[in-house]
Amino acid sequence: MPTWSARPDPQPGSGLATALDLYRAEARGVRAHVAGRWKSCPFEAVATHVPPGGRVLEIGCGHGLLAAHLALESAAREVTGTDIDPKKIEVAQRAAVGATNLGAHLDFRVEPAGAVPPGPWDTIVVADVFYLLPAEPAKGLLEAMAATLADGGRIVLKETSHTPRWKYLLARAQELMSVRVLRITAGRDLVFHEPAALRRWLEEAGLVVSEHPVHRGYLHPHHVLVGSRTPL
Repeated sequence: MPTWSARPDPQPGSGLATALDLYRAEARGVRAHVAGRWKSCPFEAVATHVPPGGRVLEIGCGHGLLAAHLALESAAREVTGTDIDPKKIEVAQRAAVGATNLGAHLDFRVEPAGAVPPGPWDTIVVADVFYLLPAEPAKGLLEAMAATLADGGRIVLKETSHTPRWKYLLARAQELMSVRVLRITAGRDLVFHEPAALRRWLEEAGLVVSEHPVHRGYLHPHHVLVGSRTPL
């Protein structure tokens, strides 16, 4: 039988604890959502693939928790988060005020679906967005992201693998509920591209790719892909 243990709450003084504190004045639903996001998504594992400095873009940032964590973790990062949902960006912008008061460099803005703000970006992070896009738009977005990378820059993707199978089916059921029933996530169709497809598209965009399964200790089959632009 598969085993799983609940993730510990973030310790006081840690980057994530500080990021969660930015939302303490928000409505109960928002607080519950960002707390649940921390419990279920490997933010720290994603952050290990983001260099400590440079211009960082997160596409599909939602309420901005991951972007806030990255900005608070290192003041040498200049972090920008974008999302198609104006209500979530309003929440993120309020969080950015608190993060700025703590010395972080963080801002958020609304962008249409598929948009990539002009670079050059040292790192572009996308967590749980590509499962909402059909193959051609997904590939096109990756190409647009790669085109805005600085020399030596990288793309960090956190998506859902299809293995272990029981974790994949659980993740799919949860996202169907979020998208089609609760309307927490903007979208309609769920695709869940295989990591092999994402890797191929990153390589076709001219990037050198490494893969990092991060499902151990989580209910979902998290998978991180890092596509790096080789310095000229």
